[in-house]
Amino acid sequence: MQVRDVMTQNPVTVRVDSPVREAAGLLRKYHIGGLPVMDGERVAGIVTETDILSLLDTGDLSEDLWLPSPLEVIEVPVREFINWERTKRALADIGNMEVRRVMSSPVVAIDEDADIVDAASQMLHEGIARLPVLRDGRLVGIVTRADIVRGIGATSGEEV
Repeated sequence: MQVRDVMTQNPVTVRVDSPVREAAGLLRKYHIGGLPVMDGERVAGIVTETDILSLLDTGDLSEDLWLPSPLEVIEVPVREFINWERTKRALADIGNMEVRRVMSSPVVAIDEDADIVDAASQMLHEGIARLPVLRDGRLVGIVTRADIVRGIGATSGEEV
């Protein structure tokens, strides 16, 4: 079975200069885990949920025991408000960042004529969950691990 038999045609994409907010919105809207990133007609990379989550550096949690003094009872709400304001600004900065700054690149892709065994092998070897599918260097689809599993099931008489 070939990749073209199990791929999703005309995948949802995002441009390299799109804000991360747009990419996150597309991931949410279409319930998908990653998007090919386009630079004109060329696939420039992939942006995934993991790429976006990696921008949210939470830092290390303190293991210190903290007991408030009487003055700190007043100070804590003020400090937490300031921290929340910083967090909101950081999220806004992340949302406005261009996708090109967070995408995985160079892109690992596969030809539509490749066998699904080759696609599965490539995914396992690269540690990735999806591959853009190319025809003559142009994006025509995307294939995921679930697509391949569905294809394997189809060879046992199940419908693709």
